[in-house]
Amino acid sequence: MAYTPELNLFCSAVLRRIAWAMNLPMTKAQIEIFDYLGRKIAAHRVCASCRDDSFCHQCPFNRT
Repeated sequence: MAYTPELNLFCSAVLRRIAWAMNLPMTKAQIEIFDYLGRKIAAHRVCASCRDDSFCHQCPFNRT
């Protein structure tokens, strides 16, 4: 894992509740959330502000 930011108490509590609702451990729920966001967020906005073109081939925002 390249970078592991700590969650504050609020974000941890929210993630825990989402994980309970999904019946998943928090680590797997977090992955599912990122996958979902990759499909729902406007890709062109993310790509326009991206500073790392080494990840494009596997980036969920790359829809080409």
